[in-house]
Order: sequence, then C-alpha cells, then structure tokens
Amino acid sequence: MPASLCGTWDLISNVNFEGYMMSLGISPCLRKIALKLKLRKVIEQQGDQFIIKTTSTFRNYTVSFRLGQEFEEFTKGLDNRHVKSLVKWEGSKLVCEQTGEKKNRGWAHWIEEDKLHLELYYEGEVCKQVFKKKVNE
Repeated sequence: MPASLCGTWDLISNVNFEGYMMSLGISPCLRKIALKLKLRKVIEQQGDQFIIKTTSTFRNYTVSFRLGQEFEEFTKGLDNRHVKSLVKWEGSKLVCEQTGEKKNRGWAHWIEEDKLHLELYYEGEVCKQVFKKKVNE
C-alpha cells in the first residue's frame, strides 16, 4: 500500500516551473506572478476518491477524481485547457495521464522520506516540486 498523501503541504522547492509553463504557452506576465507564489496543497482521500486543492494568494485550483476512472478536467486558472484525465497508482506514485490539445502531459505525486514530491510534465519539460507537511498535522 502506498504512503498516504493526505494532509496540508507547503512548497519548499520548485525546479523548472518556468520552463514547464513556457511549454504550455502560459504568458510571460502570468509566469512571473506564478514563480513568486508560495503554493500549498491540501490532499484528501476517501476510499478511491481524491480531492487535491492547490492554493495561493493569487489563485486556487481544485481537482476531484476517482482512481481508475477517466474524467473531464478544465485546467481553469492554470493554462485553461480541457483535458481528459486518468489517475491511478503506479507502484508508490499517484500518476495522472492527460490527453487533449497538448500531448504527453500529466503529473505524478509520491512520498519520499517526509516530503511530498510532484512532477509536472509536458513533452520534454519536467517541473519538480517538493512540499513539506504543515507542522500542525
């Protein structure tokens, strides 16, 4: 059984976020703002249902899904695209494959030591983010 991803997590490392955003066609103005944000993730799970909230002082994004069930996702506030997403466990990683206008797109979450790792990828660009669990949890 993979480690629980549940909890509140604060961003501590963000590698190649700008390259990832550029590959998705996000405007220079929005990239500049996004690079300064202190992101927080709140992950909740009930059985095979997940809710992942990404919050900041600028914009919030929430995605809700059931493992193994493809769903329509609108990446509102991110790059504003309609995609079909499918999330499943691959070993200890929670992996999402997204299909739509952009090819080879998705993400993976996993726990390593006491940190939450997230890789966002689109074609050749990979953004690696690391989050630390909020102290009060």
